[in-house]
Parts: sequence; structure tokens; C-alpha cells
Amino acid sequence: MQTQTPSVSLIRATSYGREALRESLETLLEPFGGMTAFVKPGNRVLLKPNLLTGARPGKECTSRPELVYAVAQMVIEAGGKPFLGDSPAFGSARGVAVANGYLPMIEELNLPIIDFHGHRYQTVSEEFNHLLLSKEAMEADVVINLPKVKSHVQLVLTLGVKNLFGCVPGKMKAWWHMEVGKDANRFGEMLVETARTINPNLTILDGIIGHEGNGPSGGEPRPLGILGASTDVFALDRAIVEILNVPAIQVPTVAASMRLGVCPELEAIYYPHLHPSLLQIDDWLLPDKFLPIDFGMPRVIKSTFKHLYIRFIKEPMSAYRRR
Repeated sequence: MQTQTPSVSLIRATSYGREALRESLETLLEPFGGMTAFVKPGNRVLLKPNLLTGARPGKECTSRPELVYAVAQMVIEAGGKPFLGDSPAFGSARGVAVANGYLPMIEELNLPIIDFHGHRYQTVSEEFNHLLLSKEAMEADVVINLPKVKSHVQLVLTLGVKNLFGCVPGKMKAWWHMEVGKDANRFGEMLVETARTINPNLTILDGIIGHEGNGPSGGEPRPLGILGASTDVFALDRAIVEILNVPAIQVPTVAASMRLGVCPELEAIYYPHLHPSLLQIDDWLLPDKFLPIDFGMPRVIKSTFKHLYIRFIKEPMSAYRRR
């Protein structure tokens, strides 16, 4: 549900327990009309979590299965048909999900989980029309984006916009790092273009426990006690950087969205629950050292080999085993 004035719902939330989390999500989505405002009976609903890696379970590198479960349950109750999809850095979506404790939830709700396959779609900017995007994301009736608050050694922060880079399938992400990574501004614009084209109907951002320091996978868990939601992923990211006291201009995705005119001013956003100023923290840890965004050819080849090794050799022996 889009409105003329972008709205960002922000609440305090401290528990992943089923009842408490469900109550928090209902409060979070109430200003938008609840889940039924987004999902109609029969809709195919893509839930796009952050399934970065199976290598560090428990370190909050990925979206919590408890959050995905609660959202999937709400979608089912609204009459929708949810499925999970992502394109992890290493391995398969199912393998990473299983490694991070998703299996009981997948089996209980009978949720399909897929790896994305790429097709070429018309993007908003002709400059990125050769960008391959997920067929499954583009053809879903509803897209619900489920990012995690994380620091990032290349892009400062991983929030809603960056999470949608997972809709670029397979190892194409590494090739995009190589092609445009030498220019942080252009890389940020590519990520914004991806988000504009996917155009998620709803983004629910998990900041109950974030991942700070040398993220997106090498940092440590950090309780924040917040949940955020919006139909405008750019407005949501803008609000979150304010909460973390990170200058917006330092985050390539947020800076690019401001430069391209798709990110509203902080004061132009409506906050039906809490204003970012009421949630601010002053000691969020960013990476102690930032790495270049661009990947050289040797790194792309090494990354591709590691991805294929995990997916087709290592995962079949362990990640799919029933527990």
C-alpha cells in the first residue's frame, strides 16, 4: 500500500519468542492495515530473507528463522502462498537456511525454498538494463523483503536496499562487483536500481539483534531491540542509519538513493509509532577496516569455485541431511 507521504513504522522489540514476536509484528504493521493490506487470497508471496552464509550459525549473519516463520504464518492466514528465495554468496538457499536452523519451520509450514534464476528485465535506468534479475522475484505477486541490520566491510551497512542484491542470481553478484566496484557511487546506484526494479511491496527489517563490526559475516551479534517496516525501502534505510548514528552520505546505498531523488528527507517521513530520535544509539560498531568493493578476476574465479564446491559437493553430504 503506497501513500503520498512515506511512512516508516518503528517499534521496540526484544524477543524472538513466537507469541511476543507475533504481537510485535502485528503492532508494527497495524499502521499499514496489517498483512491483509498486502496479501490477497491466492497471491504467490516471495519472502526474501538474508541467507548470506551457513558458516557462522548463531552469529546473526542471516535473517532469523523465527522472524521468517512469523511472517510466513501471517501470509498464510491472509490467504497467500509464501515461498522463500535467495541467492547466497556460497552454497544454495536451502543449504544456508538448513545450516541456520530453518528446517523445522520449512517442514512445519511446508514452505518451498528456491534458488533464484536470472532473466533480463527492463530496469528503471537504461544504464543497468543488462542486469540479470531473479525471475522468481519479478514474477511474484507480492515481495516481502526481510533484511537484517548489519555492518558491512565494503558498503558500511547492510539494510533493506542491499538485501535486494540477493535478487541478482548466482555468481552474477561477483561479476557486478568486478564491473562497477571501482566506483562506489556507481555501485550504490546499481543497488538502488535493483531495489527500484524489484520494488518490494513491504520491507520488514530485523534489528532485534543485529550484527556489528566486521560484517556482513565476520562481526558479532549486537542487541538493538528494534523492528522497522515500510512500503518504501529507501525511507526505511534512511531512518535506520539515523538510529545507528551513521552519516547517510557515508553509506553508498543511502547516498545513491538521496542523489537519485528516491530517498525522502528524514523530516518528510511519517513515523506512526516511534521517531528515530527515540531509538538512537551512539556506540554501534562499524568495521575496523573497510575493503575495496571491486573484485579482481582471480577473486571472482576463486569465489565462483568455492560457491560451486559448497553447493554441489559439500552441501549434499551435510546440509540436506534430515535432523
